[in-house]
Amino acid sequence: MVTMKSNPTTIQKPVVLAIAGSDSGGGAGIQADLKTFSARGVFGTSAITCLTAQNPDSVTRVMPVKADFMREQMLQVSRFFSLGAAKTGMLLSADLIAEVADYLRQHPGLPVVVDPVMVASSGAHLLDPGAVDALRELLLPLATVVTPNLDEAQVLLGTAPPADRSGMSDYAQTLADLLGRPVLLKGGHLKEDVLVDVLAEPGGVTHSFEDTRIENVDTHGSGCTLSAAIAAELAKGATLFDAVISARSYLRRTLSHAVQLGPRSFIHHEAR
Repeated sequence: MVTMKSNPTTIQKPVVLAIAGSDSGGGAGIQADLKTFSARGVFGTSAITCLTAQNPDSVTRVMPVKADFMREQMLQVSRFFSLGAAKTGMLLSADLIAEVADYLRQHPGLPVVVDPVMVASSGAHLLDPGAVDALRELLLPLATVVTPNLDEAQVLLGTAPPADRSGMSDYAQTLADLLGRPVLLKGGHLKEDVLVDVLAEPGGVTHSFEDTRIENVDTHGSGCTLSAAIAAELAKGATLFDAVISARSYLRRTLSHAVQLGPRSFIHHEAR
């Protein structure tokens, strides 16, 4: 009797590198990035910048990875994989930022989504005060798009954010012009029922996106999820505009079909 062996079906996927901190609670950081990459049909790799002891309510300890070891993670990934895009999240220190920037300068043309993570939703500080200048001067000039929330934009711009959605476009445009890079300004921190995000490009082109707020879902990890989804779409060849459209639609689906964990509902990265 002859046993026939079947050949496995081979699927090609773009590869994306997430450079960020680890969230022991699983909802944000590297964990959210990798879940998002899988859901968006790309292969996720990682370079971990920090370990955190946290859950959705608090961050109790942060332990940075040594900069040379973080760099080795990036180098080993790129020595084997052909990267389609990268995204950054929690970087914590000027030393780590400098290593990431140096690595990215050696990969010109690679789409890079920079999520300038500064403060956790619990209020914990995730970027050293002295690292803001390194972020602004070394990393942001290399970004395909920067994805700040209003608090992060205020730090980068140095002026107070708008009080309501009517000022979002001008504020986003001012930041994009200052940085010289496209900016997706996230308006989730406004106290309004209608959520507004603005994609602004240097020189005066803005696009506003509006959605109603989804109630009773914890948004822990939403920023990481959105930036990871944008990176995934860029790796698949989408334009920045289309990548933002697709990523926002995905994020809304993860919130609309939330997963119940204990007494609360959270982002469901596998939602269909």
